[in-house]
Order: sequence, then C-alpha cells, then structure tokens
Amino acid sequence: MSPASKTSPSLLLNNGVAMPALGLGVYLAPAEQAADAVSTAIQSGYRLVDTASAYLNERAVGKGIRASGVPRHELFITTKLWPGQYGYEAAMRGFEGSLSRLGLDYIDLYLLHWPVPTHFAATVQAYRAMDKLRADGRIRAIGVCNFLPHHLQTLREQTGLVPAVNQIELNPFYTQPESRAAHARLGIVTQAWAPIGGTYLRNKNAVTKGADTPLKHPLITGLAGKYGKSPAQVVIRWHLDHGFSAIPKSVHAERIVENFDVFDFALTAEEVARIDALDTGARAGGDPETFTAASYPTDVDAQ
Repeated sequence: MSPASKTSPSLLLNNGVAMPALGLGVYLAPAEQAADAVSTAIQSGYRLVDTASAYLNERAVGKGIRASGVPRHELFITTKLWPGQYGYEAAMRGFEGSLSRLGLDYIDLYLLHWPVPTHFAATVQAYRAMDKLRADGRIRAIGVCNFLPHHLQTLREQTGLVPAVNQIELNPFYTQPESRAAHARLGIVTQAWAPIGGTYLRNKNAVTKGADTPLKHPLITGLAGKYGKSPAQVVIRWHLDHGFSAIPKSVHAERIVENFDVFDFALTAEEVARIDALDTGARAGGDPETFTAASYPTDVDAQ
C-alpha cells in the first residue's frame, strides 16, 4: 500500500468537528519552499496543514493548497494569531490578514499562538473575538497553543469557553504529563509541535536524555530496527498511540512522505511506556510563563 492511499485517523474535537490526527507543520519553512512542501504533503495523503501568521509563509501555504488539486472541503487548515495582535479588534484584523494571505474563505482551526500572562486581558479579548468568528461560521474550531493548565483555567473562568485544541511542545524528551491530564479532564485535544524533537537541535542548552535528540536515543533507534521504520516514524507512532495530534515539519519530499507512512504498525503498551520514561521534565522551546510579543519580534503584516 502506498503512503498516498493511507488516511490519517481523525480526532473528534469538543465541538463535534473531526480533525486529522497527523498533519504537516511549516514552522521555519521558508516561503519559497513551503508551497512545494504543502502540495507534496497533500498529494501524499495529508489533510491537515498547520501554519501561523508569525511563520511568514501563509501566502506560500495557500499557494501549495491550490497547487495540490485537492478540494478545499477535504482539507483541515490551521493558522494562529500572534500575540502582537491580541485584543478584540486587533484579533479581528489579524484573522482577516491570515485569511487573505491564505486565499481561503474560512479557517478550520484558529489558535492563540501563546498566552501572554502580563497582558492576559488582551489574550481573553482575542479569544472572545475568535469565538465570534466561529459563531459566524468563518472558523470551524478555536483553540490555543502553549497554555499551561492554570492559563486554561483562567481562560475558561473568564470566557466560559474550553479550547478545542492546545498545541504544545511535546516529544519523548518532554512529555508534559500535567498538561495532558488537564486536557483529558477538560476535553481538549493535545496537539504536539516539534513532535520529533527538533527543538533540541536548535537549543544546544536543552536538557536531553543520553542523546542529542529523541531520534538518536538507543531506545528509539532500536524500535526503528525492530519495526523496519525510521526513528522519526517510531516517534510519530508514539504520538498517535497516545491519542495525540502531531504536526511534524519538513520541506523534503521524501521525508514528508516517510512521516506519513506510519499507519501499518503500532507500538506495544510497554514500548509506549518505555518511551514515556525518556522525559526530562525540561522544555527546549519558549516559556509560556514569560512569553510576550517581544519574545520573538515578528512583523506579521510585512509579508
């Protein structure tokens, strides 16, 4: 069976919308490469594509969607609102910008990109704007990224809304059990960014567990040998076996196809638990407790 003939399982969001569990992420994908990556992914069977205004490649993602030849209604497109556009009216404008750059009539999943604890009132107002857009049929589902359990609780208390998805840093070296427990309790889908541990290649000071990245750990490489798969495929399978959504990023066609070829095997419960035990308890990416729009200066309108 070719990868293109396989289909990702879906996860049911808390508003009844079905979301593919496995998708393509385009963080750090240069605009000149992102269009081809998206088109290749969709033609290879992917139906979920995840971008963000701050990635500065929404136009390229839209181009790739159109080049794929797959009807829009078969796709699930996610993008994110940057903290520099938090607040009610600013969020409305931010959404219109993303929609225009993508060249779409609606967004399947729209996310707050980070909590901003020092300006949480603006974070809440942005979420209220997103809920209005959802009610108007311009977004199918809304959620957040990088929210810790207490951020989720405050958002719920102040809006009465439970996000459909929380996209968080999650991989075998950083498994976030507290966040996952909160998601399970509230009915939020856990979605992993940097699911195969790319953050560890970018952060040389990151805490690891006997290898530079999860892909080099002897446990992962050993399981790859057992199943005749790549280490990345084993880690992606670990996410799926946990019931997570994962959005591995690549701009290389052969790796995009390989990352989707994970539906013909499954890890045992004991193997999943052994991978869980690789957790370091230390994140390699940004800190949600201190994040502001100035943490990664980005002019989302200059694209």
